[in-house]
Amino acid sequence: MGDVSVWVAVVVTVFGVVAVVALIARRLLGVRFGTVRLLLAGTVALLVAGPIARAMAGSVPQDSTSVAPVWLLLLAAVTSLVVAMVFLVVAEALVPAGHITPLQWLRGLRGRARRTRRYVQILAIVVRHGLGPHLRGRRAGAPAGRSLRAALEEGGLTFVKLGQVLSTRRDLVPAEVAEELSTLRDRAAPVPWSDVEAVLVAEFGMPPGELFASIDREPLAAASVAQVHTATLRSGADVVVKVQRPGVRAAVERDLDIVARLAATLETRTRWGRTTGAAALAAGFAQAVREELDFRAEARNLAAVARAAPDSAVVFPEPFPALCTERVLVMSRLDGVPLTTAGPALAARGLDPAGLARTLLSCVLRQILVAGVFHADPHPGNVLLLRDDRLGLLDFGSVGRLDGGVRESLQRLLLALDRGDPAGATDALLGVVARPDEVDEERLERSLGQFMARYVSHGGSTDPQLFRSLLRLVADYELSVPPEVAAVFRALTTLEGGLAELSPGFDVMTEARRFAADAFAELARPEAVRQALTDELTTLVPILRRLPRRVDRIAASLERGRLGVNVRLFADERDRRLVSGLVHRVLLTVLAGVSGIMAVMLLGTAGGPEVTQTLTLYALLGYNLLAVAAILALRVLVVVFRSDR
Repeated sequence: MGDVSVWVAVVVTVFGVVAVVALIARRLLGVRFGTVRLLLAGTVALLVAGPIARAMAGSVPQDSTSVAPVWLLLLAAVTSLVVAMVFLVVAEALVPAGHITPLQWLRGLRGRARRTRRYVQILAIVVRHGLGPHLRGRRAGAPAGRSLRAALEEGGLTFVKLGQVLSTRRDLVPAEVAEELSTLRDRAAPVPWSDVEAVLVAEFGMPPGELFASIDREPLAAASVAQVHTATLRSGADVVVKVQRPGVRAAVERDLDIVARLAATLETRTRWGRTTGAAALAAGFAQAVREELDFRAEARNLAAVARAAPDSAVVFPEPFPALCTERVLVMSRLDGVPLTTAGPALAARGLDPAGLARTLLSCVLRQILVAGVFHADPHPGNVLLLRDDRLGLLDFGSVGRLDGGVRESLQRLLLALDRGDPAGATDALLGVVARPDEVDEERLERSLGQFMARYVSHGGSTDPQLFRSLLRLVADYELSVPPEVAAVFRALTTLEGGLAELSPGFDVMTEARRFAADAFAELARPEAVRQALTDELTTLVPILRRLPRRVDRIAASLERGRLGVNVRLFADERDRRLVSGLVHRVLLTVLAGVSGIMAVMLLGTAGGPEVTQTLTLYALLGYNLLAVAAILALRVLVVVFRSDR
């Protein structure tokens, strides 16, 4: 029993010493660390404390009665403390605090195993299609379009959608690659009805037979994210039920992590990746895909787009909010055929393809330029020719949003193109893109003038290469296209392909220019101008009422010679914290340098009072100053590493 008590006392003492050393080290560094990291630092300090103390005690004579042993013991403790601080600083540099914890590591072990298997699959696909040299940076250009398309198609849902996004970013990838990627289609084999039924039961807590009057077990359509079944509600309404495929979210999250890592590799190792901003592109893509997996967001998108075009000749399905969940979307059924197969129906009904194309384009442009909420993926499969000869728009998982400033700039850009105005086009373009720190506006204006002279025929048709050439011009001047504007380009590019199938020879850009001119003409109507002036005056009246009094005060101050300007430096708390932190670091660095120089000078000074046979007072003071310099320097370093992260 006595031996057990002794061992317990020893363990408690050791743990207490480790904890005290760890807490002192954290206090001296002035930065918070995790408990595990602090205990490891204290353990390392305790392990080196014994050898250091024994080495210093060996230089003290056995019969010494001076205070030298106390000073040497204190120096040994300080040295051990410095070792603990060095451990914490090195750990912060190599594995930043919060980057990984033991519990997270253990919980993520299974996920890492699955991700590793997926990495092997992706790498096998990359090598099989000859894309390995691009990842290693051995080829300067973009990957060959056909190889990239095949690899993305074999990679699955996430990579197919990534290819679809890249196919619309002609400012980022070469035209031939974009053309090849535009052939990617989001399709998949249907899942069994038992899996669909399991999702419906999990979302609503009841079998489909109790929820619907009837539901077709055979899917109307199947894609990689979801499949659609026709059904009838108990109220008698005909609906379609969009059900997310089981397990798709976990697969998408795993692949999005891989996409982000591959993008970071491309940006680090290849010029093409750095030029395209691969990491930022991957982040925006991941956000869009995650939103598409939440069908509640799609229901909100559908309602927002429908509100944006209440009087449109294009019909939108109506969602049933009570039956819309994260994985299930129930909406009214539009009875029609996709535009991809609507050719015979157009001929049989005697419909004008150009008129339908103009109606669809006008609807999407009104969403973009007027409402600011628009369908970002209007490909032909998402457009139906209904039985009443109207058009219907489906699949609102991808919706773009624009603020008023961007909408106005887009309108001015189209109007400037229509008028052949390079100066106006330059101002409008710089309002649309993310403007760099330095841009030669005069040279950009000349380039836009040459561009319009080549591709834009005033009052006539537009060269089909106009859109691609405009994006190439944007890339040449390193004008970064924001994601929301890229979504506009994606929608118009996708729509252009569908309208070309519906009405060969249809000129999208000419119609867009005409729409912008009509929109500005509508804003110039007397009623619209009167309403705009009324709104502006309503905003300005309170300011105008206060203006005379303020002008009178300024004039009185000028007359008396008392007009002054009060400027407060560092009025913002963030500025004060920044300057205070910089001064603190500089001061600590200076003190560490001075202490280190003094320590070296004392250690190099011969003679002086002897503390022991091998140690002088000057050397003892030098060692202590060296420890102080190390502590101050480590405090600066750990703050630098933490702030960099």
